[in-house]
Amino acid sequence: MNAHTPKHAPGWETKRAKLEHYFDRTALDAWAAMTSDAPVSKIRATVRAGRDEMRNTLLDWLPQDLHGRRILDAGCGTGMLAIEAARRGAEVVGIDVSPQLIEIGKQRLPEDVKGRISLHAGDMLDPSYGQFDHIVSMDVLIHYESDQIAAATARLAERANHSLLFTFAPGTPLLRTARAIGQFFPKSDRSPSIIPVAHDLLKSRLSRSVPHAKLGRDRRVSRGFYTSHAQEVLLG
Repeated sequence: MNAHTPKHAPGWETKRAKLEHYFDRTALDAWAAMTSDAPVSKIRATVRAGRDEMRNTLLDWLPQDLHGRRILDAGCGTGMLAIEAARRGAEVVGIDVSPQLIEIGKQRLPEDVKGRISLHAGDMLDPSYGQFDHIVSMDVLIHYESDQIAAATARLAERANHSLLFTFAPGTPLLRTARAIGQFFPKSDRSPSIIPVAHDLLKSRLSRSVPHAKLGRDRRVSRGFYTSHAQEVLLG
């Protein structure tokens, strides 16, 4: 890290530990089902549909031919995006905070992409994984405040040669209401909170944390109980 690289914003490591606990213990079975074709409830079906649409959006923003390209799937879960990128020819590194989701992902890897995907449990901001042509982070930063998102994207942008694609939770009235209601549940019953962020505020923070980058396309996806906003950051 050089002198100009922002460190993690306060609270990053605490939230990361909560996410690992949540996905490895509380919600493992639910996420294993969500990321498969297994039957799910109507509510979770809307979330699955929304995630499918968002994943396809991010994949559409990558080149169709990824031969010779190295991709980081930052927060890969069971590797669904990584598989599609590998099928376009990319060499993909998938990293997730949950060791158990990574193990499920390894078990599900199709034979045709096994030689082009490596999945790891760890920190997506760890620079030891090297440089990438493109970095994609879907529905990971939805759990963080705008200053933490800006700090994380600055760290990721240092390792991306062409583009960084990520999603955040937009500051919609519905999400803000859901977050407020969630504060009344016992702590033991709460999932890691989704933190709504105003897009204009986030863009302002990004312009300071990644001054050499250009903000590209953005798109919001809303399907039932799923709402997320994608942002493209162009580099190099």
